[in-house]
Parts: sequence; C-alpha cells; structure tokens
Amino acid sequence: MKFLFIVQGEGRGHLTQAISLAEMVRRHGHEVVEVLVGKSRSREMPAFFHEHMRVPIRVYEAPSFIFKKDKKHIDKVKTLIYNTTPLKLGKFGKSIEMIYQRIKTVDPDVVVNFYEILPGFMHLRFKVDMPFINIGHQYLLRHPDYKFGKADSQSLVILKLHAFLSGISATKVLALSFYPMKDCPREKLVVMPPLLRREVLDLQPSEGDYILGYMLNQGYFNEVKKWHDAHPDVKLHFFWDKEEAPEEQVIDDALTLHRINDKKFLHYMEQCLGYITTAGFESVCEALFMNKHVMLIPSHIEQEINAADAASIDGGIIGDSFDLSLLLEYMRQKRDFDNDAFRKWVFSAEELFMKELTTF
Repeated sequence: MKFLFIVQGEGRGHLTQAISLAEMVRRHGHEVVEVLVGKSRSREMPAFFHEHMRVPIRVYEAPSFIFKKDKKHIDKVKTLIYNTTPLKLGKFGKSIEMIYQRIKTVDPDVVVNFYEILPGFMHLRFKVDMPFINIGHQYLLRHPDYKFGKADSQSLVILKLHAFLSGISATKVLALSFYPMKDCPREKLVVMPPLLRREVLDLQPSEGDYILGYMLNQGYFNEVKKWHDAHPDVKLHFFWDKEEAPEEQVIDDALTLHRINDKKFLHYMEQCLGYITTAGFESVCEALFMNKHVMLIPSHIEQEINAADAASIDGGIIGDSFDLSLLLEYMRQKRDFDNDAFRKWVFSAEELFMKELTTF
C-alpha cells in the first residue's frame, strides 16, 4: 500500500510519530510516498526529520501560535488575529489547494494526518474519496470516558474545536494514549499505544550524573539559569529550539544547552537521572518507557491535560516553573508507576497500528 503523510510541524512530537509510523509500514512491505508538513511561523524543520523520512517533503504554510513576551505562554488573542488576517487566510487557502493537488497527483491508498487542521478544511472544499486516518493524543478529548479536559474554559473549547476540525471526514481516528481504553465506534475512535521509534525501544537506559531538560519555548531559559546559579553542583543538559544558538553552548561545567538533535537527545535521555519538560506527549512517553522520573511544566491547555494524564498514573509531577528542586525531591520518593505495563502497551503498537492502517 502507498501512504501519504500530512504532519503538523509544531514541536517535535508529531514529526517523531510520523517517523515511527513510516518505519513500521516499511517493515511490513508498504511505502510512504510523500510527506506534507504544515510549517509553523516559529519553528524550523529539524534536520532529523529529513534524514529519517527519506521521501519528498513538501512544506506549506499553516496556522501557528504567537507567544507572549515571556516566550513561554501562548497569546490567544494575538494568535487569533495573526491567523485570520486576509493575507494569512489567502495563504492558507493556497495551502489547502496544494494539499488537494498533491493527493490527486500522488494518488495514495491511504492518507495519514498527524493532527494537521488544514486537511479538515480541504474536505469541506474538495471531495476526496480515499481513506483518511487521523492520529494524535489530542483526539482522546473526543472519548466519552476520558476524564481529563472536562472544564469549560475558553482554551479548552479552542483545543476541542481544533480536534474536531482536523478530524473532519476522517475514516477513523487513532487516539494515542498512555494506557489502554475501550474504543468509541460512535466517534470512529480507536485508542492506541504511543508511537515510539525502534531506536527508542532498543535503548538500554541507565542512570548518569545529570538532569535532562527540554524547553520548546526559549523563554524558560531564564528560569533554568536562575535555578542553576543557585545550585551550581547539579549537572544539567537542556535542549531548546533557539534558531541562532550554536549546536552546543557550554554555559559552564554544569550547564550545557543543545540545539534540538534527535539522536543526541535520545542519547542524553537514555542516561539521565531525571527529565523536565513542557509536557509534550511524545517525549514524556519516551521518558516513561525508560522509567525516568519526570517533571512537567505545561505552558498551555493541551500540555496541562497531558500533564494531568501522566500524573494520574504516577508518571510524573507537575510544576509551574523550571524549579528543579521539586524534581530532585520527587526522584528520592518511591513511585507507583507501572513501567512493565507501560512497556507492554508500547510494544503492542506495531501490531495494532498495522491492523488499523490496512483494514477499513
């Protein structure tokens, strides 16, 4: 079978999910023929994505977040204004046309959408008669038994609207979850394990002498630096996405900053003592798979839901700043997290995904 992938380019998670699924389908004799990526205003396309996909990648302009002056939290008003100007709407219209034309030209057997919103609008404008499978942790919000994200806040309404719009006309929706749940046929929803790559599954975790951090939004650096200055004896390695930063920036003997590099990130994850992050689903799953202590610093509603979900299985603790003292304290405590059950759930992914991708 031929697959065409459409991927949201915001952050690392959806990109690594696409890499993992591409590896799976290739192992089973299928092929990914092309990848379309919604380009974020504030993110670069990581080099590791090109290296792993090994197929043509076409980038189009898609809606993006605008952050507040602290460069940590999303500014909802500015994000709405930025993405709804006549100029931007015109560009998004061209992106929708491009997605449609690429699907017609490539003529895949299945289109897989990793939580990108514009393909949903494409279905409203054009008739596309082929299977569409949507993948994302956010689709759990459509599950009636999912106990998180039940509040009626403005941010949650926007998140649920995004999940709805991105899933318009989907043949089925594969909702990634930390744990098994029953499927929801009424929503065409199947609950699935996290999509971790084979190279993650093959790692042999150990305990080194440092804490690993991932700060998608560079505004958190001042918090990290302030804590580090007060605790210079604790060794830290942090990954960030600051465009003009060098590949490796040594602040001093105990603090090193790294540009996002997937292989290097996994190497440091494998050997870290603990992990602190802004609560993106994918890297939290990688840390839990390796049985690392995790501290989660959510910066918007989606990450708040991820954090609450992970904390519910004792997969981590939640903080409101990069105060690593809380993580160090958590690392001294006994956890109830069932790593064996989580790993078993992750290892079941390949069989379950190949079944859902090839049967309709």
